[in-house]
Amino acid sequence: LKFIFGPSAVPALDLVDQRSVTRLRSPSGRILYQVLGSSGKLYTCYSSCHFCTCPAFGFSVLQKSESLLCKHILAVYLSQALEACQELAVSEEQLTNILLAEEEDEG
Repeated sequence: LKFIFGPSAVPALDLVDQRSVTRLRSPSGRILYQVLGSSGKLYTCYSSCHFCTCPAFGFSVLQKSESLLCKHILAVYLSQALEACQELAVSEEQLTNILLAEEEDEG
């Protein structure tokens, strides 16, 4: 993993080991992931479009193209493969509020 994903591999595995990845599922079937980062901040990840709200994703992946992904997205993919996600059912309203909160944080 480290050969392919570089320095994100070990921290991502640590996040999976710590059960830091939660899959949020709404009644309509919409899914998003939240990852509790090593800093204690909660990041929202979208595996369907390969996106994370963390600063490292914005800088290293989007701006500089130094990495394919951040440790949070890799943790999501690994936890999916290992079936190690925590599951949380949320209402459509709760999911919308999470998405709106992320939008406000970016603005």
